[in-house]
Amino acid sequence: MSSLYRIARPLLFALRPEQAHDLAFAVGQLAQCVPGMCALMRTFVGGSYPPLARDVAGIIFPAPVGLAAGLDKGAKLLPIWKALGFGFVEIGTITPRPQPGNPKPRSFRLVDEELALNRMGFNSEGAEVVAKRLKHRPNDLVIGGNIGKNKVTPEEQALDDYRMAYKLIAPEVDYVALNVSSPNTPGLRRLQAPELLMPLLQGMLQTRREMGLESQPIFLKLAPDLEPGELDSIADTALASGISGLIATNTTLDRGIIKSEANKAKVQAWGDGGLSGRVLKFKAQTVQRRILQRLNGKLPLIACGGISAPQDVQESLTMGASLVQIYTALIFQGPGLVANIRKNIVVPY
Repeated sequence: MSSLYRIARPLLFALRPEQAHDLAFAVGQLAQCVPGMCALMRTFVGGSYPPLARDVAGIIFPAPVGLAAGLDKGAKLLPIWKALGFGFVEIGTITPRPQPGNPKPRSFRLVDEELALNRMGFNSEGAEVVAKRLKHRPNDLVIGGNIGKNKVTPEEQALDDYRMAYKLIAPEVDYVALNVSSPNTPGLRRLQAPELLMPLLQGMLQTRREMGLESQPIFLKLAPDLEPGELDSIADTALASGISGLIATNTTLDRGIIKSEANKAKVQAWGDGGLSGRVLKFKAQTVQRRILQRLNGKLPLIACGGISAPQDVQESLTMGASLVQIYTALIFQGPGLVANIRKNIVVPY
């Protein structure tokens, strides 16, 4: 699989990132309709793995390596992700109502630093469309639904949007993640302030009770650009609220993580957007360690940001993360990455 991707990558990277994404998804959707194709793919990546299953927030994850939100926003390639060896998949971000997202171009890549910039802006088919698609999901794949508010919804009405999306998506997924940390929806990150966050979390937990889904985990996804004191306050709010855990981190606005001045100039020319990829690792891990210290084992943490090799996954699990998610590294290294990680990590218990 890795060899095949090395052949295909120059062709894909000759296209703009969003064009390459759309082409890859079109091919993937065709492939998973062909009988036996996913089984063949599983053979290519190596379908035999050591036992890695773990119980997190009451869910048995067959492996600790998951696909982060943002790649498969509409739950279109779930059989493919399962065949590639992902232990779980987080779809979205899904907004309650459809929206096109920001104007194009809105996605960029730097190959030499395995870095990506996006300002997609929650482009979404809407919760109703995605919920209908999820009714045909694979039965034995753990799926999380990442939800957010629509761009035009005022901050004071954010809870209404999260509730609307939750009511449609939650019955079709195993857990829900609340995205309050994307840098590409104006004002969204302000919802991380404890005085706004607590009412949001309490409102979502009330909605969960009303729907009879008390056993379904709700996670909160955080930004990497928060100060240590802000992280402590958010962790304390999460503990006090009764939600199930945290996900850290989303993309960063910090251009200082870019290594070369030439690349900084390129990113500056691209304009606004969040950065992800290998160079985010140190910043993300700093945030994750702070959160883990504050949580003190009372809630699970899903580590995300800059994870691109088995060693990175091992570091995250060893420092106390319950699960990990990858996204940008998959674009640069190809579908064989997941199997490589699964074969070269030891899950601590």
